[in-house]
Amino acid sequence: MRWSEAMRVRYERDAKACDRIDILALESSCDETAAAVIRDGRIVLSSVVASQISSHQRFGGVVPEVASRAHVEQVTVVIEQALADAQLTLGDVHAIAVTRGPGLIGALFVGVTAAKTLAQASGLPLIGVHHLAGHLYAAALSQDAEPPLLALVVSGGHTELLYVSAQGTIEQLGKTRDDAAGEAYDKVARALGLGYPGGPAIQDAAAGGDPAFIRFPRALLEEDSLDFSFSGLKSAVMLHLDRERKAGRSIRVADVAASFQSAVTDVLEKKALLALVRTGQQTLLLAGGVAANAHLRARLQTACDDAGARLIVPELRFCTDNAAMIGAAAYVRYKQGKLDDLTLTAQASLPIDQW
Repeated sequence: MRWSEAMRVRYERDAKACDRIDILALESSCDETAAAVIRDGRIVLSSVVASQISSHQRFGGVVPEVASRAHVEQVTVVIEQALADAQLTLGDVHAIAVTRGPGLIGALFVGVTAAKTLAQASGLPLIGVHHLAGHLYAAALSQDAEPPLLALVVSGGHTELLYVSAQGTIEQLGKTRDDAAGEAYDKVARALGLGYPGGPAIQDAAAGGDPAFIRFPRALLEEDSLDFSFSGLKSAVMLHLDRERKAGRSIRVADVAASFQSAVTDVLEKKALLALVRTGQQTLLLAGGVAANAHLRARLQTACDDAGARLIVPELRFCTDNAAMIGAAAYVRYKQGKLDDLTLTAQASLPIDQW
């Protein structure tokens, strides 16, 4: 392990002697450049997010090269702001954390390089964090979310059911076999002319629509499968739009959006309830960017109430990508002594059991 002597001494001293642990965390897995300072895995001393939405809107989605350049421009700025907002210096924190994967490799590389540089220069311990683990631990920033529990993570790149049996122990029960739910939202929103990002746009349009306007398919796969598939649903929406346009009919945007949203939510709800029964758990954690969708939150709350289960959802500001959630997850690894050295690398694909 390529720890410097300063890193080893600092960790052994602080882990035993300090009555609080402050972690400077970085996140750059996609199109948000973020930094935060988190105390004891729960208290947010600062959280800074530099959004790239305006840069990607004209493309209708995230362009990796554009994202990477923006991260290079913003990473130092958000780090300095996060420390200033926390009223701390780099010498005051106890570790540096960073998203190591999964995500866009160029974007991840910027964050990992910045974190390694800070760790090497300061002698602070380094902690690489799995992006999905960050989404899971986002709930700890505002409420009790102690395992064991079942987690449904829904975002632009992921739709997964995860079983958290203990702190730091995460097992994948189900995953998307093609498009993630958030990706389907973006593509359908673009087809409807609603712009990017698709999640908020679909939600707003659907608010005035009829969810029973058209019965789009619900891909439930095999009867006992906990995997997801949304490519067929996306294709069904595209075929409907194509037929309507060829027939010279106006697109009923609100109704199509509401029908699409209802189809996605039906599948997510059914799979989550099946997983609760199968695992015997009574707590469901909804996390990821799509967790900000009010329709999904309401449906899952009703379903959990009916099933006698508890639903946990992070604060809205911590549902989408941010560094505070990375700091919360890093604290668990810090307390367990699961630290990294300067050989840490960014990984575009990273199994959750290697978080």
